[in-house]
Amino acid sequence: MLDINKMVEQEHSGPTVRGHLIDLEPWTEEQAIERAHRDGLELTDGHLAIIRYLRDCYADHGGTVNARMLVHSLEEEFAGQGGHKFLYNLFPLGPIAQASHYAGLPMPPGTRDPSFGTTH
Repeated sequence: MLDINKMVEQEHSGPTVRGHLIDLEPWTEEQAIERAHRDGLELTDGHLAIIRYLRDCYADHGGTVNARMLVHSLEEEFAGQGGHKFLYNLFPLGPIAQASHYAGLPMPPGTRDPSFGTTH
């Protein structure tokens, strides 16, 4: 759970601290790669860029961004690589649900909608 006091401290700290998540499970890219490997998915630089983007977004906004806004933001961010098509080619089960899983993030509000790639 995010601690508002830690967030305020983070905002006033140097650039080396800003942008890192607060009080999430310990996470590394190696863990994401291993988790994906167990699922039969080989993470590329493109996958990791999306995962990093989601983690940065979560660091900036916590769990306040819903899935619809997040997928729109992802599509804009990765428009140069193909946008929507690029995202779903990399994460066929849904760029929000599947990438959040590998990023160690909780599912954002709205991911129960099958169009965002849930597993229900």
